[in-house]
Amino acid sequence: MPSYQPWCHGTITRSQAEDLLSKAARDGSFLIRASESIKGAYALCVLFQNCVYTYRILPNEDKKLSVQASEGVPIRFFSMLPELVEAYYSPNMGLITHLQYPVVREDEMDEEPECSDLPPQLPPRNFLANDGKDSEPRSSEQGSKSLSDTYLTRLQHMDTSTIPEEHQMALQEYFRTSISLDAEQVQFGYPNLPGLKKLIMDICKNLNSEISRILPVLEVFHRALDQQLSPGIGQIPKQNCCDSGQSISFKLERLTKLLYCIEDKAKMSLFESVGNEGGHRKSLIPVVTFEVKQESLAIPTKMFLKVDVESGKLFLKKSKDGPEDKFFVHNKILQLVKSQRMHTKLVIVAESEKEKILRKEFTFDDTKKREGFCQLLQQMKNKHSEKPEPDMITVFVGTWNMGNAGPPHSIDSWFQCKGQGKTRDDTADHIPHDFYVIGTQEDPLGEREWAYTLKGVLRKITNISFKQVAIHTLWNIRIVVLAKPEHENRISHVFSDSVKTGIANTLGNKGAVGVSFMFKGTSFGFVNSHLTSGSEKKLRRNQNYTNILRFLNLGDKKLNPFDITHQFTHLFWLGDLNYRVEFPSTEAEYIVTKIKQQQYQELLSKDQLNMERNDGKVFLHFDEEEITFAPTYRFERDTRDKYAYTKAKATGTKYNLPSWCDRVLRKSYPLVHVVCQAYGCTNDIMTSDHSPLFATFEVGVASQFVSKQDPNSAPQGGIQIMNCVATLLTKSKTKFFIEYHSSCLEKTVKTLEGENTEHLDGSIKVWFGNQVELIPIISDPEYLLDQHILICVKSTDCDESYGEGCVALRAAQFAYTEFQITLTHHGERTGTLTGGIQLRTSEGTPTEKLYDFIKVEKDDTVASKGKGSDKFSVTQAHDISNPNYIGMSYKSGNVVDKGWSYSMPPKHLPTAGQGGKDAKQGGYDVGSTRSTAGKPMGEDEKGSEMFDNPLYGAMGKSRIKDQDHPPKDLLVPPDPNFANFKVAEGDPDRRPVPTPRHRSFTCSETKPPAPTCIPSRASGHKKPVVPSRSEGGLGSERPPLPSKSRPGMPEPQNLRDYRESSELLSKLRPPARPGQPPPPKDLHAESPKTGRSVK
Repeated sequence: MPSYQPWCHGTITRSQAEDLLSKAARDGSFLIRASESIKGAYALCVLFQNCVYTYRILPNEDKKLSVQASEGVPIRFFSMLPELVEAYYSPNMGLITHLQYPVVREDEMDEEPECSDLPPQLPPRNFLANDGKDSEPRSSEQGSKSLSDTYLTRLQHMDTSTIPEEHQMALQEYFRTSISLDAEQVQFGYPNLPGLKKLIMDICKNLNSEISRILPVLEVFHRALDQQLSPGIGQIPKQNCCDSGQSISFKLERLTKLLYCIEDKAKMSLFESVGNEGGHRKSLIPVVTFEVKQESLAIPTKMFLKVDVESGKLFLKKSKDGPEDKFFVHNKILQLVKSQRMHTKLVIVAESEKEKILRKEFTFDDTKKREGFCQLLQQMKNKHSEKPEPDMITVFVGTWNMGNAGPPHSIDSWFQCKGQGKTRDDTADHIPHDFYVIGTQEDPLGEREWAYTLKGVLRKITNISFKQVAIHTLWNIRIVVLAKPEHENRISHVFSDSVKTGIANTLGNKGAVGVSFMFKGTSFGFVNSHLTSGSEKKLRRNQNYTNILRFLNLGDKKLNPFDITHQFTHLFWLGDLNYRVEFPSTEAEYIVTKIKQQQYQELLSKDQLNMERNDGKVFLHFDEEEITFAPTYRFERDTRDKYAYTKAKATGTKYNLPSWCDRVLRKSYPLVHVVCQAYGCTNDIMTSDHSPLFATFEVGVASQFVSKQDPNSAPQGGIQIMNCVATLLTKSKTKFFIEYHSSCLEKTVKTLEGENTEHLDGSIKVWFGNQVELIPIISDPEYLLDQHILICVKSTDCDESYGEGCVALRAAQFAYTEFQITLTHHGERTGTLTGGIQLRTSEGTPTEKLYDFIKVEKDDTVASKGKGSDKFSVTQAHDISNPNYIGMSYKSGNVVDKGWSYSMPPKHLPTAGQGGKDAKQGGYDVGSTRSTAGKPMGEDEKGSEMFDNPLYGAMGKSRIKDQDHPPKDLLVPPDPNFANFKVAEGDPDRRPVPTPRHRSFTCSETKPPAPTCIPSRASGHKKPVVPSRSEGGLGSERPPLPSKSRPGMPEPQNLRDYRESSELLSKLRPPARPGQPPPPKDLHAESPKTGRSVK
């Protein structure tokens, strides 16, 4: 291979290649890299007039290489890359210019192994490194002598008082003579190691005979447990259990395997004998009673809520031992409403026997008690649900650097989420999660032993025998995935893989292991990584992350253009990421003082991972729950009261400042349900210098949908994507097209080439024509609204991706919706894509999801105190939202750019409330709460308002995600059957707009103008939209129009006309006055129902 050539850059990314060529800044500069789209192919990158031209170098069947250059140029074949490069130094070979100046590769700094956290390293194997024949005998002799002396010295410093004298003599004799003979055997290609085998046989002589005596007994016992209990059992054929020729290690393995199998089968037999299949007990979750307070006539009264999950009843009692005559059955409990202002208050909405809706308001002792109660009620609803398949599951994710030491006797607290940070209440201890994903680093145990330990702990806590989905190990980095037995048939397409990122990317002491699978219709990916250590090696860690993204091979092979951040509905990244707190070593005591005072914010502001994420260098668009626990590294072992941040080395004192090295991050598709319920670390597991980290997530899942409609009679569905404009951060001189991928499509759909426009900032803007219609395999809205379209912008010359993104079909549930997504490639931001999407489905109404059972009350305004009513009108006096969809957060701080935003029209409901500014982080956010000036929204800039059920359309206004590329004016097609478009005037980037042009109206209030710039939107129907209020100031350039009214509605005041520029075909839109914000967005009117304020 020509990897030693200076112009051959191996597997660097396309953006890295462009950067290197830009730095060269000479026409004719070139380099060759590996192709990202075709295995075994290369890409020749040439710089000319500040643009990068890329040509594919493809191998044929005979492994001959040829360049795909200009048409009309004869194709030449070459055996080797150097030969090809030499030929293309000549002009007129079909390239934009001939090759002139090779760009030399930038060698990466190799990682230095950190010896302190690793087991004793083997001595240098210099008996293998021989450069010449003359020096071979001497080198071997020196190497063997060095090896022998090293091990003899180590043996002398060890306590051998408990070892029999004959075994001490055997060890010394092996290190003195036999190890040199074994080294010579290895040198000449014979890996049998006779000296080592003889030593083991001598030491294990008694063990060998004992195993030979015990093994037949265990195998008979094992076969007895294997037989079915019937009176007709015949004679079992005798088997030769102990072959004298078998090695001691083989016999030990058989012995260990038999012991594991015997214990598992004995326990299973006992479980089955008492009628508990799969290790379940009849009362899995015990009855829990909560002491609460209920106000009656403004006087707080003590009450007791008794939750019986197994029977599906909630008892309301006035005393702990009082009668249980008042209760609600699970199907009569309609909703739990959390108060946001008072984190201990909860409203239970239930239906009485007389079909009256009751609102019972209770106050718990603390927030954790309220959360525990909600989790138990949700578990009750899930357990007794009539749905055949779950629509919500919970996932436990844990990571622990074990420090090459075995676990302590008990690690229960890890799986029960006990310790520091956001933890579970004791009342939720017995609620099992559906999946347990455990990642370990520096794990000294074998796979079988560790998996057995984990299953045993979970069996003790939950009394469930969890099934192993996957286990994968790279050296001492391991990931294990366990699932409830009931999910065994719902899991498919299990894949696992690993990537080495150690020294020269060839050693597995650092790297990552990953597992992916499908759970019905939802894809999951889990990555456990151990990145480069050392406070000063931040850039190396960033490179580790990029390499893992590029080379970890998981998931659907049809999604090869996408890295793992786009391949899965939910991706969880865990591990010892090794990012440190960036303080000088002299501040060590100051850091410890801050930790003791639990003042973490200043330390977290200097956390390397947080800073790199904020700069968009790693984990772009990933989310992490707020850290409220102490740094998990570097503790003194056997205690959690002291950080051992200094270490004496031969080169001086090394500092390992206390840091949050161990982390759990996630990335999910847009508009899906996911919320973090716990994130913290344990206090009582102290065998390592790291504390185990835990995180739990509530995740919405989609089933493998089977439509109830007749496929022959059901109308065909359609997904129309239009007005797509991509802004790409590249200097490549090529044409581009878009690929659309989705599991709801029969095949991948490609667009025609786009039209390029180069910008002075070096970016390229590409317009992709009017529209593309995608035909889904099922048109039922219950199915389609859970689907996503993966978008990949590719080059026509190399078929390589220049950016990927994802669009949720749920965004277009009610009307044409504009989207803006950030394009990424290999974890780097490569541009943006704006466009519009419209969805056509068959008739049907999506069913309510289990995760809509719990909502958040935004404003405690007028409260109805538990009185019955004939209708379920929870939101008439309250604004109740599902924060897990809206994607807001109770914690303070800047909102992280998720990489997408939607201008989603509201669903028109009879009643509506107004959203507040606080919220809870989840998966259904419709845009960031960041203003166009880049500042978080303040008191005058309210978040998007919400309706009772945001799953079905309580969407807010469009908010700008990417400040450099704000969304264009919203375009609403007038015809639900996908109308035609024509070119608009005045905006070269937004060419097609809907042809009909109608008036829209807004209602003005005397409020000060808001600083937020809100794009306007034209209505797609002739009837005026619902009057609404706006915080923004209204322009005065448009003439006022007469007021219009609707039946049954109050007549709006101060109606004005805001027409799109497309209405004035011969005129441009008049410019706004300086300092005046653009007019507010209008609402899309489809039904004569009450409007909502847009803020």
